[in-house]
Amino acid sequence: MFSYVVRRILVSILTLLIASFLMYMLTALSADPLEELRTSSAPNKDELIARRIELLQLDVAPPLRWLMWVGGVASCLAPFAFECTLGNSIEGFEVALLLPPAMASTIRLVTAASILAIILGVVVGMVTALRQNSAFDIGTTFVSFFLYSLPSFLVAVLLKEFGAIGMNNFIQRGDPPQISLIWIIGLTVVSGLVWSLIVGGTPYRRLITFGVAGAATAAALVYMNLTNFFLEPSLGPVLLFLLIALTIVGVTALTAGLRNRRALIAAGIVGVIGYICYFTLQGLFDVSTIWTLLILGVVAIVVSVLVGFAVSYFGPDKGQVIRAAGITGFFVSFFVLIDRFMQAWPSYMANPRINGRPVATAQDATTGYSGDVWGTGIDQLMHFALPTISMLLVSFAFYTRFARAGLLEVFNQDYIRTARAKGLSEQTIVMRHAFRNMLIPLTTIIAADIGSLLGGALITERVFAIAGMGAMFNNGLRVLDLNPIMGYFLVIAILAIAFNFIADMLYAVLDPRVRVK
Repeated sequence: MFSYVVRRILVSILTLLIASFLMYMLTALSADPLEELRTSSAPNKDELIARRIELLQLDVAPPLRWLMWVGGVASCLAPFAFECTLGNSIEGFEVALLLPPAMASTIRLVTAASILAIILGVVVGMVTALRQNSAFDIGTTFVSFFLYSLPSFLVAVLLKEFGAIGMNNFIQRGDPPQISLIWIIGLTVVSGLVWSLIVGGTPYRRLITFGVAGAATAAALVYMNLTNFFLEPSLGPVLLFLLIALTIVGVTALTAGLRNRRALIAAGIVGVIGYICYFTLQGLFDVSTIWTLLILGVVAIVVSVLVGFAVSYFGPDKGQVIRAAGITGFFVSFFVLIDRFMQAWPSYMANPRINGRPVATAQDATTGYSGDVWGTGIDQLMHFALPTISMLLVSFAFYTRFARAGLLEVFNQDYIRTARAKGLSEQTIVMRHAFRNMLIPLTTIIAADIGSLLGGALITERVFAIAGMGAMFNNGLRVLDLNPIMGYFLVIAILAIAFNFIADMLYAVLDPRVRVK
């Protein structure tokens, strides 16, 4: 294994060097960075030309400049280097200083979109595979192909128009804003239809599902109107209790089955601890920082795993019990965190910089806005919500179809038929046998999709005016500014190589038949 990892690292470095040389030479020879100044009528034209030649080292041959650039990259990657230099832009800014904030914005956007697309796509794809050729499967197939065919810039523009401008107008239209009766009826019917198609079964069972889902949706929408939810949102103790209870039952059913009493007890204990912490930690939340929240999140997961380990110590299926407790702890912590962000919403809306229009259409932060960790978090969320959704929709459609096809292929394998012949439950067959094997080809697709998502981020960042790597690359192309272009290339190449390497490592984890030699 060690020798394989070393060989892969050496091959990756060689690949990066060859690709960077080709990129550098093609970009350097494609245009003259002094052309703009040579045609200028400025009285100090010669001085400006000399200054740019010195700034960009244009008096050095491109191959030698590439070697100097590689030396600067090595100094940036070396752990104890005193100086990191990636050259200067035409405007005179150091690329090593421009790249980190741009990289942070893009990676944050792509990471959120990728994680959500993978989770939602795999879940919906598995449901459609289990409901093969049903009305839900056909409808999901149509929606997936429709979303996948949409260009990313069109999705972004539509979200700006209806998701941002429309939502902001809705919030400002009423005092307080109210969901109209027509929308309540429409959403109730749609929710009932969707859930009845997901659950399936006999016509009577679908009718019951339609009624329950529709009633729950209508009750939620009426509750939002009565509590002025859009201006003063809150989960509150009652709604939080219901969410935790549903999480305990749902996570246990998916990971271990409700017949596994130990898993249900472990998840229940974690839920009770989380519900108690909701009341006891409110004072700490008021003075929290981002590091406090990270530490609390780690503690929550560790405590959940320890609870699962303690409950399963003298019984079988320790892995299922620990997973049920750990996943439950994650979701309970998430709900508590969401409620605290909701409590900060009124003060965020009242800020004069927000002006009652919280859904942002441009940039990655509100200019001049300052607040605590909760207000700043809401501001970041409002600015990245629509760009993330824009990138999520296209990737979600792709993962949905791939997960469906992968699970159907696994269902046709001999070991699945053997498991069914042994009398195992469908939940055990899907979650314990089929799901893990379905993920094996998906790891390759995920690694390859990272590059396309970063390419899509260039367009999305342009539409939403986010100062990320896409904007830096686009500005560099517009004026053929070599060093910012190479900075963008460096990050994209390293991420692509790293994710492909991680995918190869995951093969050995997911498939015991894989042996790295």
